[in-house]
Amino acid sequence: MKVKMISRNPDNYVRETKLQQHKIPRNYDPALHPLEGAREYVRALNATKLDRVFAKPFVCNLSGHRDGVSCFGKHPKHLSTLATGAYDGEVRIWDLANRSSIRSFVAHDGFVRGIAYSRNGQRFFTVGDDKTIKVWNAQAPELGEEEEPVNTILSRHILQGISHNRKDNSFATCGEVCAIWDEQHNDPIKTLKWGVDTLHTISFNPVETNILACCASDRSIILYDQREAQPLRKVVLTMKSNKLAWNPMEAFNFTVANEDCNLYTFDTRKLQTPLKVHFDHVSAVTDVDYAPTGKEFVSSSYDKTVRIYHAHQSHSRDIYHTKRMQHVVCVAWSLDNRYIFSGSDEMNIRMWKANASEKLGVVRPRERANFNYQEALKEKYAAHPQIKRIARHRQVPRHVLNAQRKMRSVKDKELLKEANVRKHSKKGTVPFVSEKKKHVIRQDV
Repeated sequence: MKVKMISRNPDNYVRETKLQQHKIPRNYDPALHPLEGAREYVRALNATKLDRVFAKPFVCNLSGHRDGVSCFGKHPKHLSTLATGAYDGEVRIWDLANRSSIRSFVAHDGFVRGIAYSRNGQRFFTVGDDKTIKVWNAQAPELGEEEEPVNTILSRHILQGISHNRKDNSFATCGEVCAIWDEQHNDPIKTLKWGVDTLHTISFNPVETNILACCASDRSIILYDQREAQPLRKVVLTMKSNKLAWNPMEAFNFTVANEDCNLYTFDTRKLQTPLKVHFDHVSAVTDVDYAPTGKEFVSSSYDKTVRIYHAHQSHSRDIYHTKRMQHVVCVAWSLDNRYIFSGSDEMNIRMWKANASEKLGVVRPRERANFNYQEALKEKYAAHPQIKRIARHRQVPRHVLNAQRKMRSVKDKELLKEANVRKHSKKGTVPFVSEKKKHVIRQDV
């Protein structure tokens, strides 16, 4: 006789400890779950709404400067250390964990034009309007000792910016010329010039560390190689570029902040046209800085806002602003990819979350799994009209909204005028020019 027995293994349904969740059997056959898509859509919609509900990006305000903030310097080793320079020549070192200033001293007569840490983080360099490069210890002096620079280098030319090489002991300054310096010498080891009045920003490539780039007063962007005796190439735009930042993960790409309210991402191998034009600002863009992942960058503008862009998208994914914040002069992205710093004319440094709805503090494993699930759902249903509308909507200041409407109407009228001229002209005499090619005048090699 055949006997059928029911066999159950307790390992399949009994939890080992009281802290674990009960094990629930589930059949993943899609035929048994006909409403799975609809259920996921509702969850994605709720996740998008909650994302906007919890979007509170402002973290804290660091006050202490007595004049507008002009530049930032990020410590390469310590995430909680930030150096800032002001219009009155004062330099402050901040402890971001405690939100307090731990050092302050007057470094220059006039503006502090740039701050750069050495590659090991033991010293930092400042340049100012008084034509001096000053080297300071990163460690604060002992109690009772005065703040004195380790070394002071007097330059023959005005200085507008400084950048340090990430792999050796050289650094570069810009002003009337581009000068390459060594930490051990008081004279530049190389001077590079391409017939330009003033170079106002300079940046070393963090990957190909022999390459550096400058923005010049004749609306050009100049590329240099410190191994060569002459500059490499130059591209001239329609308006002046204020700042330049290299992508830390894509060695050939860099982004410039321009006076015409746009940002341009270029590939050094093909400078005739930018890879991408980034819109949305309504006034001159003053600064730009990349996230350490290389996927996003942050920009600041004279329209009193800070915007975050995906590196390969034309429009910003987020905008930060406050009622009190005035013209934003400098901006930086923290090296742990979690925070953004902005310095503005009204003497304040603001700290923002890079992801506006991110939860600060300890996140439990179940909570982290839920956040990841919600992110996957939002990405899956991102193209749905309702979810797309909620995710994109932002409240902007009234002056920005009015300026956007005005710029849009001006652009529409220009396009209409061009279309009318093309309609009433001989075929081929009024060519179509892409948006990317409109902003580049020429490339010199």
